[in-house]
Amino acid sequence: MQQFQFSRATSVDQAVKSQARILAGGTNLIDMMKLDVERPSALIDINALALSEIKATPNGGLLLGALSRNSDVAHHPTVLRDYPVLSQAILSGASPQLRNMASTGGNLLQRTRCMYFRDTAHACNKREPGSGCSAIDGVNRSLAILGTSKDCIATNPSDQNVALTALEATVHIQGPSGAREVPILNFYVLPGSTPHIETVLQPGDLITAVTLPPPRPGVRSVYLKLRDRAAYEFALSSAAVQLGTEGKRITFARVALGGVGTKPWRSLEAERALEGRSVDLATFRHAAQEALRDAHPQSENGFKVDLAQRCIVRALTLATKSA
Repeated sequence: MQQFQFSRATSVDQAVKSQARILAGGTNLIDMMKLDVERPSALIDINALALSEIKATPNGGLLLGALSRNSDVAHHPTVLRDYPVLSQAILSGASPQLRNMASTGGNLLQRTRCMYFRDTAHACNKREPGSGCSAIDGVNRSLAILGTSKDCIATNPSDQNVALTALEATVHIQGPSGAREVPILNFYVLPGSTPHIETVLQPGDLITAVTLPPPRPGVRSVYLKLRDRAAYEFALSSAAVQLGTEGKRITFARVALGGVGTKPWRSLEAERALEGRSVDLATFRHAAQEALRDAHPQSENGFKVDLAQRCIVRALTLATKSA
């Protein structure tokens, strides 16, 4: 493996002005470097920056510093009380050891686990623009069916970010031109013809925090993950849902999907099919069908359409019983 220059950042300004790769927990970046997928000329360790705080925001929401560790977030009393879907999502992923190292900001930038992206012997437009996509005609059982293009069908692997999408989180970014806030719905970019561009981050940008809006009274949330084995496995399909009801009527719904999209996938179609409707199995099934209406499965992952629909229905059912 090539030799890397390694330095420690002492301020946000120093980190964002560098063209080097930023290192936080390293749970994903170091893997990519070992596989020769990532080839940074230098690494900047930002762990000395004051970005690990978890605290209430003035409007009653919650701020998660970019360096807050996944395990700290998952077990934080405010998260457990007000945002249980986030705790459930984080604890369903990786291992305790990895969650102790992985950071909130790093998880936002987690790269795909598509085998063709991780194997430099194969063509991958995400890794090497213009080289082609080996996955489309290859082994694609675990890959995306929503948001795909002729150039990429790689799946976003994160659990955390599916929950953050359902919670309508905001990503806070510091860059050369100043600070800005981006709703997570707009943070990720569909692959289209440029799958190597995954987010709206520009050179020199640094994620500093994620904020969650104040919890809605009476709204219940659930994260459900379906996978080939019970531990240390990525989702074939997952669903993060928030559901508010009055009597037998749905007044508020947020639905986000994992394991099936090229980005953490919020289903506005499912939400529209739920809000104002009655709380019953028929409503849930219709919403699930709407969520997968635009799915484009490949040769080996057509089963994900039915699996994702069942996942949504079950998550919604659990949410109505979690009071």
